[in-house]
Amino acid sequence: MKDIQSQHDPRRIAIQKVGVKDIAYPITVLDKHTRVQHTVARVNMYVNLPHQFKGTHMSRFVEILNRFHGEIHVKRFSAILREMKERLQAEAAHLEIDFPFFLPPQGRSAASRRYLCAMHGSLCEREEIEITVRVPVAPPLAAAAPNGLPPSAGHWGRAEARVRLADFLWLEDLVTLVEEAVAAEIRASRQEQAPLAVEALTGAIGDRLAAQPAAAWFSVTVENFARGYSTFATLEGS
Repeated sequence: MKDIQSQHDPRRIAIQKVGVKDIAYPITVLDKHTRVQHTVARVNMYVNLPHQFKGTHMSRFVEILNRFHGEIHVKRFSAILREMKERLQAEAAHLEIDFPFFLPPQGRSAASRRYLCAMHGSLCEREEIEITVRVPVAPPLAAAAPNGLPPSAGHWGRAEARVRLADFLWLEDLVTLVEEAVAAEIRASRQEQAPLAVEALTGAIGDRLAAQPAAAWFSVTVENFARGYSTFATLEGS
């Protein structure tokens, strides 16, 4: 059978992105307290297609994914990207993994805390790896219920922190950084008897990320889910 995909293409038109997306795949994520955590991710893998090739072998993306089965985490991103770039003879390779990440409950009656996280990596002339966490923002609405149940929390919005890594950073530490900034702003707004503002939250999280040595670059977006619309603020820094 002819290898049509690798035949010469006389049109000399380079395709910027070609690959596979929305693969549901079991992965292992590094966990600071239990060493590893097993979860299920949505994976996108793509490369550029040099103008001299008619196409690429899509099955090779999944082959590479299977080769690293059980070792798909931020410390292995470099190896996966190199394999994609070399095997598919591409100038640039990209890997995007979105997944739920769980932290232990706070309190006996609480459930495990679930966060939507992502790891995105690119390898062209140099490598860039980013991690993202989305943290719910839920200010307490009441001190304590008469029946002794825990305080109720309001569904206010969420904060997203995206960090381009200069060094290794635990997902747990990034979540904690965001939660501590949110908690401090909630306390300040209650003391001042002022509404919680997306601008203040975004600035508070940005200040903490700016002091984080593992962050070569970062962005913060805070959303407030209002009735009928949403408000938001965003910033970038390094």
